[in-house]
Amino acid sequence: MHLGAIALLVRDYDEAIAYFTDCLGFTLVEDVPQGGGKRWVIVAPPGSRETRLLLAKAVDARQIAAVGNQSGGRVFLFLETPDFPATYEAMRARGVHFCEAPREEAYATVVVFEDLYGNRWDLLQPQR
Repeated sequence: MHLGAIALLVRDYDEAIAYFTDCLGFTLVEDVPQGGGKRWVIVAPPGSRETRLLLAKAVDARQIAAVGNQSGGRVFLFLETPDFPATYEAMRARGVHFCEAPREEAYATVVVFEDLYGNRWDLLQPQR
């Protein structure tokens, strides 16, 4: 078994697709209309074969309030890269907002960034 997708609440499908593909360099895997304005939108880092993000448009007050705060302000998602310096510089050049300077930890080179909604992510290259 594996996690196939993680739902991420978004305000708007198209702005979220643009951010994930243009700023983070993800691939748009699927964008299928479901009727009534709903879409099945899957994005993933290039080369990702398992866990992907399902961009889920918030549709009611409770969901709208949770956009950008699905984890209560903690780091929510962990994006691993095999080349931290290149990925970090490419993301900076594309306007990704980093919350700190990169740092070396026992487990990885890591830096926290926020996506367009304020969800906190770790960009990391594990120490292997």
